[in-house]
Amino acid sequence: MTNHAAGPFDVKVTAQNDNTDEPLLNRMTLDKQYHGDLDAIGKGQMLTAGTEVKGSGAYVAIEKVSGVLKGRNGSFVLQHTGTMNQNVPQLAIVVVPDSGTDQLKGLTGKMTINIAADGKHFYDFEYSLPNP
Repeated sequence: MTNHAAGPFDVKVTAQNDNTDEPLLNRMTLDKQYHGDLDAIGKGQMLTAGTEVKGSGAYVAIEKVSGVLKGRNGSFVLQHTGTMNQNVPQLAIVVVPDSGTDQLKGLTGKMTINIAADGKHFYDFEYSLPNP
């Protein structure tokens, strides 16, 4: 059975200094606080690649989410893959198989992110869990 969770989240992205001479390649840490149906924190690492064309690039990230999903405690890992093709985004965020712990064991699903015109972030999480 497919379930649905949604709400806002806050995110802090911090650039990491890797002492590289590649200005278009970057590494960042992610610190998130999810609100709404998912009351959790997210900690992750992100790699980005820019291009000479403004509005084009890519990122990958791994994020561990720990907290409560609609009354069920535990953690899980999200895998992010995103591209921008001349300002047209394509983003896939999926639960890493078998990454759920505690009451979130067996969790599967995918998440979408929407950013409002005022910069506020919102998630929409479509997921499945085995019966408790």
